[in-house]
Amino acid sequence: MEPFVLDGIISRLLEVRGKPGKQVQLSETEIRQLCITSREVFLKQPNLLELEAPIKICESRLRVHLLTLQVYWLQNLERNSDMPGALLSVCHPGDIHGQYSDLLRLFEYGGLPPRANYLFLGDYVDRGKQSLETICLLLAYKIRYPENFFILRGNHECASVNRIYGFYDECKRRFNVRLWKVFTDCFNCLPVAALIDEKILCMHGGLSPDLRSLDQIRNLYRPSVVPETGLLCDLLWSDPSKDIKGWGPNDRGVSYIFGADRVTEFLQKHDLDLICRAHQVVEDGYEFFANRQLVTIFSAPNYCGEFDNAGAMMSVDENLLCSFQILRPAEKKPKFGFGSTGTDRNGTVPPKFKVERYKKSFQWRNRKEPAVLDGNQWKIAKVAILEFWGPRVKNLRDGNHECCSAIGKLFESRM
Repeated sequence: MEPFVLDGIISRLLEVRGKPGKQVQLSETEIRQLCITSREVFLKQPNLLELEAPIKICESRLRVHLLTLQVYWLQNLERNSDMPGALLSVCHPGDIHGQYSDLLRLFEYGGLPPRANYLFLGDYVDRGKQSLETICLLLAYKIRYPENFFILRGNHECASVNRIYGFYDECKRRFNVRLWKVFTDCFNCLPVAALIDEKILCMHGGLSPDLRSLDQIRNLYRPSVVPETGLLCDLLWSDPSKDIKGWGPNDRGVSYIFGADRVTEFLQKHDLDLICRAHQVVEDGYEFFANRQLVTIFSAPNYCGEFDNAGAMMSVDENLLCSFQILRPAEKKPKFGFGSTGTDRNGTVPPKFKVERYKKSFQWRNRKEPAVLDGNQWKIAKVAILEFWGPRVKNLRDGNHECCSAIGKLFESRM
């Protein structure tokens, strides 16, 4: 695509800044060309991106109130302060999920490319009402600035997931199913991890019991459908857990959870200092794990309008010195801010905190019969199913008694 064509598309996509919810109606031909051209760019670059600091890691759903907190935690790392390297804002949108106005707010805060360089860590579609605008702007920037703008694959850049959680429906409603398939071909070519100055490993999900060498990531075949098990699946789906050592089954029904011992062992073996990942809500916007050897960053304050969590953005300077900017919720909204089909399994509140919230939201009339839920209760019910039973429950519909029964069994097993 010619630069002037891309600049025109980007300009139109940016015109809605300050106008939340306003759609940008690109043509189907333009969107197809974005997918096809970016796919070629992705395949020319490695599956494990090798980038340089300084780096900024953040999430897209920004609010106005900021509190800067400096955290210095790599004291044992001896680095030359004169280290060369372009400014790289590694933008980890804990999950954008079609929240286009928040993506634009992010760029207003961090600077538009190429003024700042970015690395996004996945989950650009589903749940929000403007997944198309979100992914189109990211793809346009990737094509326009291929050496300054990077996006990784999240678990929602997968047909089997975004077929259920909203992106398919948005493509079908605004264009057609054929366009969704074009996006699927593009998503199957996304890189899955990034290595910053050979010391910080970034991915969407987490570690894998199959990961013994970083060359395994480099050698993952593309294009590729995300399998139900294996290295690629784990890089997009796994989670750290304080409750275990080694590996354990994941409550999501997909991939594993891993203990602090696995993080320490992996970093020592590969001479790394930090794993940076997303995939979960954390109340303070960022959360360390395994003696500050792993950090989860979530930048969406007041998640879903229900939780009082903060958001955060992490910056890494030339010496791999890390600092955090804390984003306090601007306001608390009374209801969940869902898209058309509920939420997904990732970017969620930790299970113990989550289940307590869900249990308080239901009043069962008769434990032996399917529950009768009002509209708001059903939204929360869908969250419960999709979080824990997502891989097992298909074709979710309002009023589906089987799903209601599934929720009852779910809570009975966890009370």
